[in-house]
Amino acid sequence: MLVLGAVVPILFMISNSFKTLRDSYTTMLNLIPIHPTVNNYLLLNKQINLLGLTWNTFFMATIVTIGKLLTGLLTAYAFRSYQFKGKIIIYLLFVATIFVPFTIVMIPNYLVISKLGLLNNILGVALPQLCDATGIMIFLKTMEKIPNTLIDAAKIDDIPNRKIFFNIVIPILKPSIVSVGAIFFINSWNEYVWPTLILKDKASFTLPLALQNYISSEGGTNFPLAMALSTIMVILPLIIYLIFQKYILNSISNSGLK
Repeated sequence: MLVLGAVVPILFMISNSFKTLRDSYTTMLNLIPIHPTVNNYLLLNKQINLLGLTWNTFFMATIVTIGKLLTGLLTAYAFRSYQFKGKIIIYLLFVATIFVPFTIVMIPNYLVISKLGLLNNILGVALPQLCDATGIMIFLKTMEKIPNTLIDAAKIDDIPNRKIFFNIVIPILKPSIVSVGAIFFINSWNEYVWPTLILKDKASFTLPLALQNYISSEGGTNFPLAMALSTIMVILPLIIYLIFQKYILNSISNSGLK
């Protein structure tokens, strides 16, 4: 029953995105369209440049994901491999940022992005999100499971830290990198509040902004078009989650996060 409760709404959304306006009201609950059509997607692309909005969302989510993975991996490796003064305090400060509400940092971030001239720019959305304490915690927990003897043997052989990181640590962490990267990408793809503050030009919108703006302007009258836009927004994160579901769940459970 739980699976049906999750799957049926998705099928309902996809089905109605391929229906005509008339069929969407007369056969709304039918999961198989009587007169299937792709005109909703074609019309939507003409009205709001659907391909451009999808690219904006993909580009932003990709930048954020790569940035979080790089900062997370490098920071976790520093905590794992180096001893320095105040190490525990610095780590706890990183962890503490998880509990800081977004509303507290929203205005300072906005002012910085404004000063940098990145308003109405996808880079302005991505820049404040290039580091994530959750990723650091997960990668650090995974790195702690790497045998010290393996790292020590590499150091005895005078292998530089750069090569240890890329040739030993990264291959071992591949499952965690894939799973955490998928989580970061999905979260960034669905981001709404922060892009709303930065992006005012419709040409620079991401899909969540376009969906809200379209439903508000149309008043929800053209149901199939709204379902088509919703499908485009949901389908890629859904596919990513289904592909990497096992890795995501294993990564969360192994890191001790709930």
